[in-house]
This record gives sequence, C-alpha cells and structure tokens, in this order.
Amino acid sequence: MRPQALSRTAASAAAGASWLLTPRAAWTRTPAATPSTSSSITSTSTTTRRAQPNLIQPTSRAYHAYTHPAPPPPFSPIETAILSAAYTHVPTHGFSRTSLALGARSAGYLDISTNLLPDGVFSLIKYHLLSQRELLSTTPLPPSPPLSSRVELLTFTRLLANAPVLPHLQSALAIMAQPSYIPTSLAELAVLADEILYLAGDVAVDPTWYTKRASLSAIYAASELFMTNDSSTGFRDTRAFLGRRLGEAEELGGAVRSVGEWVGFNAKAGVNVLRSWGAPI
Repeated sequence: MRPQALSRTAASAAAGASWLLTPRAAWTRTPAATPSTSSSITSTSTTTRRAQPNLIQPTSRAYHAYTHPAPPPPFSPIETAILSAAYTHVPTHGFSRTSLALGARSAGYLDISTNLLPDGVFSLIKYHLLSQRELLSTTPLPPSPPLSSRVELLTFTRLLANAPVLPHLQSALAIMAQPSYIPTSLAELAVLADEILYLAGDVAVDPTWYTKRASLSAIYAASELFMTNDSSTGFRDTRAFLGRRLGEAEELGGAVRSVGEWVGFNAKAGVNVLRSWGAPI
C-alpha cells in the first residue's frame, strides 16, 4: 500500500510547495525492483540513452488506486497527434510555435489547429515531461545494488532524456517558471520524484517518505539546470553533481526529526526548485 494521493493542482505560486507535502493514493502493484528499507538516495551507476517517444498514450500500469478513479488521458487524440509530431521538431526549432505549426502539418492538420492546445507552447513542454517520465518504467534495473544506486540510475536516465532538446531546455524552464504554469510544473516534478523512488523499490511508508521525495525533486531540478551548461563527455559532470547532491540529501534526511523541521525542509525545497527554474523569488 502507498500513501495518500499527491495533489495535482495548487492555488498559487506561494502554495507551490504543497506538492511536496501530500503523497498520492494507495496503490497495489508489483515493484519494479527489490524493495529496500533504506532511506538513502545516494551512490553511482551507469545507464544508456533511450529512444524518444513518438506518441504519448494514456497511462497503462499494473496498479490502481482504491480511493481515486483513473486519471483521464493528458491530451485528446488530436492534441496527441499534433504534439507527438511537433516533438520531433523541438531539437531544431525548440519548444516554440514553429514546432507546433510544423507538427500540425506533419499530422495532417492546418496550422490553426494548434489553437486546440489551450496552453500553447507549454503543452509541448508538458508532453516532453510526461512522455519521458513514462519511459522510465522501461529502464532495466539490476536487482542487487542498493536502493540508492537504483535511484541515481533512474534519475540520471531521466536527465539524459533531455540531451536531444538540451539547447532549448533553459527556455523551457523559464516558461515553466511563469506563474500560470508553476502549479502544473511542480505537480509533474513531484510525480517524477515519486515515480523514481517507487521504481527503484522504495516502498517504505514512514516520515522519510516525504523528505526523500522533497529532496529528490529539488535535486533533480538543480541537476537539470546544471546540465544545461555541461559540455563534459557523457554529461559526467552532471552525474558527479547529482551524486554529490544525493549524498548531501542522505545526510540531511537523518536530521529531519520533527514536524516543524519537515515542513520547513519541504518549503525550502519548493523555493529552491522555483529559483532553479528562474522564478524571481
């Protein structure tokens, strides 16, 4: 069984850290890796790049929530067709209206069809976030390494998925930091952190459930920003940065012992995420 459901919305940017505080619904499924009771989220491992998806489909998983209905598909069939085609143009034209227009044409629609996307360019960014998170479930995980190694492998694998669009990632982060998009962006980041830890085999339900997800969210956002300026072979500098931040989080996790410390830790993590995206706070 897993904790109570993560909030998918937030009332304002000031309330943005709420995604760090509320876990998602109780699930039943077979873990993707051997569970571990360790609260550590540090160490090193290796991974390879994955192919980019051509089409995002409604989530299909081997688990279900007892207390909440399955979420609707993130996009309609027409939106999915346009976005999946537009995504192939992002490496050249970025997360832009040009990519959306080219995607519409490739999918057999008029350029004006992009008006069906209420969030415009942010819809393309959201497609990137959702599709790459979904691909994490296909990452092969060795059963013997500790939980910390599997968490790092999955986190770095997700970072490597940004490589094809890396020249345009900073502009995407700037759009995500706009007030109207902050709640959705933070909610997706929270789900990513939860998914990484669960796929790694973290099924412990205790006070560290919150701090691990809060810290991993902040670490991922910081590592993603670091990666935008990383020219090292295979992004080894980003990997080293990620490893150091995970090690620091492990040490801090053991020091969070009270509700007050927990709330302050999560709030600070939320603020750091927004700052790493360029939000003026």
